Amino acid sequence: MDVVMLSRLQFAVAVFFHFIFVPLTLGLSVILAWMETRYVRTGDEFWKKQAKFWGKLFLINFTLGVVTGITLEFQFGTNWSRYSEYVGDIFGSLLAIEATVAFFLESTFLAVWHFGWNRVGKKMHLASIYIVAFAGNLSALWIILANGFMQHPVGYTINETVGRAELANFWQVVTNGYAWGMYAHTVLASWALGGFFVLGVSAWHLLRKSQVDFFRASFKMAAPFTLILVLLLGLSGDQQGKTVAQVQPAKLAALESHWETGGNVPFYLLAWPDEANEGNKVQAIGIPGLLSWIAYGDTNAEVKGLKDFAKEDRPPVMPTFLSFRGMIAMAGIFVLLAVGAFLQRKKDEPCPLLLKALVWNIPLPYVAIMLGWAVAEIGRQPWIVYGLMRTSDAVSPVPAENVAISLGAFIVVYSLLGLLDIYLLRKYAIKGPDAQEV
Repeated sequence: MDVVMLSRLQFAVAVFFHFIFVPLTLGLSVILAWMETRYVRTGDEFWKKQAKFWGKLFLINFTLGVVTGITLEFQFGTNWSRYSEYVGDIFGSLLAIEATVAFFLESTFLAVWHFGWNRVGKKMHLASIYIVAFAGNLSALWIILANGFMQHPVGYTINETVGRAELANFWQVVTNGYAWGMYAHTVLASWALGGFFVLGVSAWHLLRKSQVDFFRASFKMAAPFTLILVLLLGLSGDQQGKTVAQVQPAKLAALESHWETGGNVPFYLLAWPDEANEGNKVQAIGIPGLLSWIAYGDTNAEVKGLKDFAKEDRPPVMPTFLSFRGMIAMAGIFVLLAVGAFLQRKKDEPCPLLLKALVWNIPLPYVAIMLGWAVAEIGRQPWIVYGLMRTSDAVSPVPAENVAISLGAFIVVYSLLGLLDIYLLRKYAIKGPDAQEV
């Protein structure tokens, strides 16, 4: 393997492991703020107990997420120095704002929230968790604005003298429509994951008749929250798909394995790419005009096929196609489970089959989010900054064997951290609220 592929794999490992922790942090912080609001408004100690239990799980997840996030940004200097040199004037400013404003705001007020029970006033304590939730989601915004520039570069100019891109219009960068679509989809997915996490843990206890009143309340609370988010997530995904069609038509063609340009293009329920022969081995059960409508809101719209792009400019079709189909299939499962939880939320004993499904579903939103990022990042190839800089030109000039060694080290260390996260979350989730000391 060459240094480009090894560096890509290392960054993928770092990002995917880090993103195990991010969505639960974003989603659970909002749920915690909601729970503590009920405590402050009613004075009912029951909701304080809810906030403290789920807060313990939040703190475990946040702490391990910080460890993996710090090392991630260093890779722009170690593995992608040419990229940093070429677009660092734009990219660096966004990451700097994320670190110095959003992250420090989040971590500071998380300390207030964690140590402030019975030490600060109720309203101040409540404000601290709202600030944590706001800052965490603000942190995600700056990161995704940076990624959005890579997907759809705007607000820059090329300085031919020094041979790099430079920031020309900061406002265009922060109002990048592509990035905001990504942000909406990512945040909604993260909040939905938080909802499914609460539903799954609550379902586990309800199946075992463990602290039923406590977990029936959290189940009842999370069910409508999760259903609303899953439905909004579908709408945001549809909108982002239309944006992809406008900005990255090659990615759209790859995720649908669409080869021939034409209008009134059907969407095939069954398909299997044959990249070598520029076609599909399987292509059946087509719904006329649906792909044209998905992409442009018009069943007669023309959709560009992969054959209209030079081979060297096409994304890898199979991983993009499979990641997209996998994500969509899981989205269908999430809708069914969210509807089921909503309908069963007021029952003293929800359907055991639904409860079992919700427990087994806990890892699936993580997988779906990872597949979504695979679509976004693999589908952007061969560009690291779409249409501006190729991935092969962005890698650091280091020996491949050095990257191979660091890749192996990352896999070992991050695997241990991931296992630790799962172990601690499982341990304290199973113990329940009576074992929590926050």
